Amino acid sequence: MTAIPEHRMNVDEFLAWAKAQPGRYELFDGRIVAMSPERVGHAEAKGRVYRALGDAIRKARLTCTVLPDGASVRVDARTTYEPDALVYCGQKLDDDAIEVPNPIIIVEVLSPSTQHVDLGAKLAGYFQIPSVVHYLLVTPGKAPIIHHQRQADGNILTRLAHAGNVTLDPPGLSFDVADVLPA
Repeated sequence: MTAIPEHRMNVDEFLAWAKAQPGRYELFDGRIVAMSPERVGHAEAKGRVYRALGDAIRKARLTCTVLPDGASVRVDARTTYEPDALVYCGQKLDDDAIEVPNPIIIVEVLSPSTQHVDLGAKLAGYFQIPSVVHYLLVTPGKAPIIHHQRQADGNILTRLAHAGNVTLDPPGLSFDVADVLPA
């Protein structure tokens, strides 16, 4: 069992610590938070999101990369999250990177124990990152997909997608809700 340090850390200290630890962790306001084991439905939903985004990137012929969970996204000096999926565009990151500096799309799959964080602190936190344009929230097996999109004026537009296409522009891709939330 890993002993979680009691003292607050900055993101750089946390990432150095986390590299050597078994399990997965996030850092919220300098405090380490262990991530709970996942339910099968949660893992399946993440897989469907990952496939849908990867297929959409290939179809649109974009120079973007989709990653499943595992990479960190720095929100500020004392907070870093590990989203369930993300997309970044441009040059591919080094294989040894553990942090994605400029994600454009962030996805969290909701679970009963953490949905309040995904709908609150993470929503506000992810939109502190200038590159983030889209934040998607998926409930395993249930519509709607909640799509938050940063507008040109900085306001956040929210759409509840029950069916049809979800368009993510930029970077210029779309996927069908049915690919993420099968009947």
